[in-house]
Amino acid sequence: MEINLSPIISGVMNWGNLGKNLNTAEMASLINSCLVYGITTFDHADIYGDYSTEEAFGKAFKESGIHRDHIQLISKCGIQHLSEKRTNKIKHYDYSKEYIIASAEGSLKNLQTDHLDVLLLHRPSPLMQPDEIAEAAEKLKSEGKIKTFGVSNFTNSQTELIRSRTEVFCNQIEFSATCYEPMLDGTLDYMTLNNVKPLAWSPIGCVFKQDTKQTQRLKNILMEMVVKYEVTADVILLAWILRHPSGIIPVTGSSNPDRLKSQMKAVGTELELEDWFAIWTESMGNKVP
Repeated sequence: MEINLSPIISGVMNWGNLGKNLNTAEMASLINSCLVYGITTFDHADIYGDYSTEEAFGKAFKESGIHRDHIQLISKCGIQHLSEKRTNKIKHYDYSKEYIIASAEGSLKNLQTDHLDVLLLHRPSPLMQPDEIAEAAEKLKSEGKIKTFGVSNFTNSQTELIRSRTEVFCNQIEFSATCYEPMLDGTLDYMTLNNVKPLAWSPIGCVFKQDTKQTQRLKNILMEMVVKYEVTADVILLAWILRHPSGIIPVTGSSNPDRLKSQMKAVGTELELEDWFAIWTESMGNKVP
């Protein structure tokens, strides 16, 4: 089943009590703002906010009055964090059929919805049983609890392992101007060849988080492009991702409505060919081979 996701996805990891700690009214307002700006897809995981953010979002979504058909919900499962809400003694991954199904049903309850548009395996486990994972995915789909199934942070071979048993709609990977390896190591080529949609977490990269020779070079070139394209530097970085032919969808982590509104300008900002290569060149610190 083909799912239409918004061109930029809102990642809600920082909305909850381990981030901005938005209350119900603030979260409802932010959801409404996202829709006004054209951001209709929201990226969750059961573990966000120490297993609390999905429930907070669900309450806010109900209060917002938005019809379920107007948004798309993604969630992830499989990571067992240490938490007062859990009994495990060590962080680990659980991809048993029972756990995947229980996690999905927990997300549905917390988000106050009858289905997820996409359910992802959060990180690969060495103990993954592809047949068991496929059984869980197919059961959830047959019951209408999820529309599509995907993975997150999987290598090509790990994705192929799951694809050998069930359809993989997308793979959410780290990708940015400072983390561009997926376009060189065959990851994005593989996804294009196999019709696996690439989603990119941390799409701004470490440009504004670290002070390194790489980020200094990028900041210098971005200052020039901000003037040329009349948008902010984060918009330029998102436009750089959107220029890639594999159709990458950035998952932005911002919870600032003004910044989200600004970032959507990336959808209409097409970098000139040499500018795209200029950003890559400054990130590498040398000319293209």
